[in-house]
Amino acid sequence: MERQGDEVHVTTDEVRGGSTPHIVRWVLGISLILAIALLSMTWITGAMSVG
Repeated sequence: MERQGDEVHVTTDEVRGGSTPHIVRWVLGISLILAIALLSMTWITGAMSVG
């Protein structure tokens, strides 16, 4: 922590209460890919059964 006059400057690590592993990015990415795949399969099988 560093004081400059009335301002207090704090680093990012000091402000955070915990670590930030990037697991959320993986969960969002995998779930997005799965959602696209499932919706595509639904659309493709529906289109194949019509004609």
